[in-house]
Amino acid sequence: MKNNSTTVIDENTPLLLLAGPMFLELLLNTMLNNVDTLMLSHYDEYAVGAVGNANTIMFMMNILFNVIATATSVVVAQYLGAKRYDKMNMIYTLAIAVNFVIGVALSCAFCAANPFIMDFLHVSPEMRPYSMIYIYIVAGGGFITAVFNVMLQILRCNGYTKIGMWVTFTINLINIFGNYLFLYGPLKFLNMGVAGVAISTVAARLIAVTALISFFYATRTGRISLRYLNPFPGRLLMKMIKIGLPTAGENLTYNLYQTTLLSFVNAMGNDAVNARAYCNMLISFAMIFSNASAMSTQIITGHLVGAGKEDAAYKRVFKTLRTSMPITLALACINALICRYTLQIFTQNQNIIALGQMIMIADIFVEFGRCLNMTFVCSLKAAGAYMFPLIAGIICNWGLGLTTGYAVGVVLGVGVAGIYAGTATDECIRGLIVMYYWYKKKWLGKSVVEKTIDEDIA
Repeated sequence: MKNNSTTVIDENTPLLLLAGPMFLELLLNTMLNNVDTLMLSHYDEYAVGAVGNANTIMFMMNILFNVIATATSVVVAQYLGAKRYDKMNMIYTLAIAVNFVIGVALSCAFCAANPFIMDFLHVSPEMRPYSMIYIYIVAGGGFITAVFNVMLQILRCNGYTKIGMWVTFTINLINIFGNYLFLYGPLKFLNMGVAGVAISTVAARLIAVTALISFFYATRTGRISLRYLNPFPGRLLMKMIKIGLPTAGENLTYNLYQTTLLSFVNAMGNDAVNARAYCNMLISFAMIFSNASAMSTQIITGHLVGAGKEDAAYKRVFKTLRTSMPITLALACINALICRYTLQIFTQNQNIIALGQMIMIADIFVEFGRCLNMTFVCSLKAAGAYMFPLIAGIICNWGLGLTTGYAVGVVLGVGVAGIYAGTATDECIRGLIVMYYWYKKKWLGKSVVEKTIDEDIA
């Protein structure tokens, strides 16, 4: 098999060559995630908080899907960097097949656990029916997202970063059109509301997966066939699980911690819940550049480490930070300055707007720490150092973020902004810790290719 990538990824690859399309992709993806909230805000205010609660659960499901997807990005990037093209079809097939099976299992599990999830989150009686129907439909189609995540990682690591942008743009249009049909258009008479929005979301994702698979074959990036799994590459699967579980565990513990914080917010009343939902939508726009930069650097770092160019990888990560940090902080500050006006797009409730202003001020510090975390954690994973981010995450999430958020938000009575102050404490201190770990080069010698090229792939 040849490497058919149109982009050679090495130490000279410009950051914006990868980060630019990813930024637009994430921006469009953020719009896709938030368009439901925006359109529902003019339909039913209780539905907004309900979908916000449901999306927290959807994010947790997505983290579990990323066990294999994240491992795929590490393995594919390092093996492409090492020019081991002969093993790529097997890696592609294994990743897609395993994540599809995981996706089906988790879709069933989350639908079955739906009532217990509502009880755990203390979802109000007004929001509960909306949240449940959204989870039944979107979680039921979760296996589609599982395949989508793997396909996107495969194409990104092969240098095709623009395809994600174009696919996301298309599914945004499809999702908006579908929402319109159910909420305000010809299908309004069905009175499906949140259910219609959920159906539109799942349909858009199904079309996206079909488009990515078609692109994969059209560009001759590789092939997918069960015959590549005979004999079954059990050692490779275990290696990928070994990479993916700590990575997913880090994200899972973070999401569980955020879910616990959400239960505190739910106890503060519906205004606090809606303020959080609206602000998270605006916050997502502030963090997408640093996220795109971190994801691009992860791909470049994986290629460099696979090619044995560790010193180039070391310097490249700090170079990324010098670009992403000022832009991220600027966006967070702009968010805080104009949120009084942007929040009015969604609501005229002055109490929600006041709570939102306090949240946005706290978020400036959250984004500082989050930029550090995303940059260095993504690079550590690409280099094969996947355990340390998990350990740092567990200690800081629960030892700092949760305790500080509860103390300031609940005990001291600051409210929902106090919850974000706890998150800022966690992000900043954890970000400095992982930066120091990268700076001291504790990740050297953990390359996947170096250790498994002969043993684990066979």
